[in-house]
Amino acid sequence: MQQDFDSSTRLPFLKMHGLGNDFVIIDSRGREAIVTPNLARAIGDRHCGVGFDQLAEIRTSDTADIDLDFWNSDGSRAGACGNATRCVGRLMLDETGKDEITIRTERGILIARRAGDEVSVNMGHPQRMWDEVPLSHPVDTDFLPLDGEPVAVGMGNPHAVFFVANIKEVDVAEWGKRVEYDPLFPQRTNVEFAEIRSRDEIRMRVWERGTGITLACGSGACATAVAASVRGLTDKKVRMEVDGGWLTLDWREDGVWMTGPTQLVFRAEFDTSFLERV
Repeated sequence: MQQDFDSSTRLPFLKMHGLGNDFVIIDSRGREAIVTPNLARAIGDRHCGVGFDQLAEIRTSDTADIDLDFWNSDGSRAGACGNATRCVGRLMLDETGKDEITIRTERGILIARRAGDEVSVNMGHPQRMWDEVPLSHPVDTDFLPLDGEPVAVGMGNPHAVFFVANIKEVDVAEWGKRVEYDPLFPQRTNVEFAEIRSRDEIRMRVWERGTGITLACGSGACATAVAASVRGLTDKKVRMEVDGGWLTLDWREDGVWMTGPTQLVFRAEFDTSFLERV
């Protein structure tokens, strides 16, 4: 099999997480992008690889401090990943010593800033039109024609946000997988389940397309905050509890800002024998 990288050379990587939403990060600055669907699937295997919710590949940028590409563990591309953006943002802020950097993704150019011990990222403006999300045909994005009438929000990737009375009673796996593949979503969709606790607090769980249940989802948290505000259930700034901890979301005029913790777990490298079999 033709390789897109030199498999005779060990490949360094980092493992990070944001609230348990875990990532493999590969730094490809100064060379061509190397991640392929096969490589992403091999690395994403939690038994025979490393395992991750998403993989982020850092690349040299002509228009921002870095470019950033995202992959799901099934080998599909992810247009946005908020928690991975915060994690890589932390790396670049520490590397450069800056208080603010720019990151170009498929979502556009995002801003990452220091926020004390945490990192804030502007995830951009939510996409509210049916063809922006995208959906397969025109419908009311505030009340989708599905059981539970979720809200559709695009954050560089599609989201369907359901509001529930008791999140403990929701079968996230069964419901999430079914909605992910609904024909209404031509690119599949992430699925969020949100219980409103007050005007400024939400409990959320998530099913991520191409991955499944994760402990946190940054773009999903942003989509949930937008959906709750659109429905008039909360203010535009909220605290959100996900399975892995807490995030702060603030929907401002310049976009949706997400603030939360990051953690570098370890640095390592893939062995050449592993890479040769990909």
